[in-house]
This record gives sequence, C-alpha cells and structure tokens, in this order.
Amino acid sequence: MATSASVSNLFAGQPGTRARPLAIARWLEAVALLVIMIVVVGGITRLTESGLSITEWNVVSGILPPLSEAAWQAEFAKYQATAEYRIESGPAGMDLAAFKFIFFWEWFHRILGRLIGLAFLLPLIVFAVRRMIPAGYGLRLAAMFGLICGQGALGWYMVSSGVGNTDLTDVSHFRLSAHLLTALFLLAGLVWTSRDLRRLAHDPAARPAPLTAGAALVGGVLFIQLLLGAWVAGLNAGHAAYDWPLMNGQFFPEVDWSQGVIWALTHDPFLIQFMHRWWAWVAVAALVWLSRRVRKTDRFASVAVHTAFGTMVLLGIATVMSEVSLWIAAAHQLVGALTVAATVRAMHSDGVARQAPRAEA
Repeated sequence: MATSASVSNLFAGQPGTRARPLAIARWLEAVALLVIMIVVVGGITRLTESGLSITEWNVVSGILPPLSEAAWQAEFAKYQATAEYRIESGPAGMDLAAFKFIFFWEWFHRILGRLIGLAFLLPLIVFAVRRMIPAGYGLRLAAMFGLICGQGALGWYMVSSGVGNTDLTDVSHFRLSAHLLTALFLLAGLVWTSRDLRRLAHDPAARPAPLTAGAALVGGVLFIQLLLGAWVAGLNAGHAAYDWPLMNGQFFPEVDWSQGVIWALTHDPFLIQFMHRWWAWVAVAALVWLSRRVRKTDRFASVAVHTAFGTMVLLGIATVMSEVSLWIAAAHQLVGALTVAATVRAMHSDGVARQAPRAEA
C-alpha cells in the first residue's frame, strides 16, 4: 500500500515553483512529432502491403532485424506461409530482395512505436521523480502512456487478423481503423495538453481549456472522415475508381447491395470511396466554421486549419487520379495527421475564448 501511495504521489503534480509546465509542453510537442511520423510510416506500410511481413510480435528480440542470410530465409519462410503470400504473390512468387523491402517498412514502423514509448516513459519518470509535473496533469500524462502501450497491443491485434487467417490477404480494416484512430487520438491529447501547459507557464492561474459543444461537433465530423479514410486504406478502396469528380464515369458508383445495407456501408470499396470523397466537403464546411470562429483569438490556428484541409483535399484528389501513387498517398496521410493537430489547436483556442467570458462573469 505504501508503494502504491508513493507512485500516486509522484504523479499527483506540484502546485508550487518546482513545476515546469513549459518544459513538459515542449516534450509533449516533440512526442507529437514522433506520432505524426509513425502515422506516415504506417501509411507507407499499408500502401506497400508490408504489414504482414513480420509474423510474430517479439517486444525485445524483435528490435533487431535478421542479421544473417539464414535468419532472413527463416523470416521469409514464415511470411510464405501467410495467405497474403500464397494468394497474391502470383506464379513468379517473391524474391528475397522484395521481401526485405516490405520487411523494412514493418520493422521501421514497430521500431518507431518502441521509440515513442521510450521517448514518453523516460522523461515522464524524470519529471515525476523531480516533482516537475504541475498539479492536475500527472494522471493525464499517465493515461497517455497507457494509451501508447495499448496502441502497441492494438497494432499486433491488427496484424494477427491477417497472419492467423487462412482466407484474408490483408488485415481487418476495422482493426486498422481502430489502430490509426487511436494514434490520432493520442496526437490530439498531446497537442491539447501541451497547449494547456503553455498557458499555465504564461499564467499560473490558468485552468485547462474546456471542450465546447461546437468544437466537439467539428471533432465528430472530422472523426467520420478519418474513419472512412482508414477503411479506404484497409479495403484498398482507393483503387475502386481513378477519375474525379465522377467515379468510373458516373456520379454514384455501382454498389453491391446483395449482402445488405450495413455490409455495403462497411465493406463495399466503391461506396466507401464515394462516402470518403463527399463527406470530405462536410468536414471542410465544419473546419471553415471552426477556423473563422477562432480567427480573432488565434489567427495562427485559423490559418493552419485552412492550409491543412485545403492541402489534404488536393492531395486526396491527386491520390485518386495518380492511381494511388505511393508518395502522394503517403503525403495525403501526413497532411491528415497535420489537419488533426491544427484542428485540435483551434478547438483548444475555442475553449479558451469561451472560458474567458465565464471567468469574468
């Protein structure tokens, strides 16, 4: 019980002069950059169909890639046993050089995940031991570390859906979307908390910004768009049509309704690409409203939101018309993560602006 109380006290936070909110804010922003990086690498991993190249989850021994020709051949043999290899490699199969290429992206993705865990945990311990965490923020930081650990487990849960299935040649798009959206939720938490801490560094009496109803609605609209984007990636639905604004020469695509409306809404690649295309404009309208709402109080956030969603829309169209070019599609995912960061900053600024009149009252 005493040990448990000591740990709780470490993360209780300091109300006095030992707290270092600005240092913690900068640390969280650095971790946020790593999260954006892993989102991009995860996108490349999916686009190159590299996710099933490593068939086991070895937390410690998996840090090093194969170091000998025999080790490479052993890893390659494990991959050759998957349904993805047997069904999609074709009559010519895959040579070892091609396997090493896809192995690299999945290995790099996993290494980045471990790096993020260490980049969060080690400074967190230092800040806690030195009593530098402001009061009220310890549990929030601990919860974010728990989210990072859960994200790693969720990543393996996603991969296992493709490795352990004799019929699927890809991971479950539901698990993929959960994995991606959890990473973006973590990014949102890092950005929001760093903004709270920067305000606290400037004004010791500052309180955490509230989430307004309008900002929550915008966040919900963006969440749907991100979910649809994850399903597009998971189902390879980007290849359903390569023209724009029409799809294969018509506005509404041919959809397979034979298995029911729910199945079509969650599995049909033509319908999901169609929804991702046109819900984007609902998201644009919501983001324009939010950016205009915070323009007077946080012009940087307003400009950042406009720039991010405008670039994301253009890259989305370019991804389709380039027949899902690897680097254009990866750039689209990068700007999607930046859009989340910019939107969360604007949402936070909206909360601060609405907080001020209540404080005066």
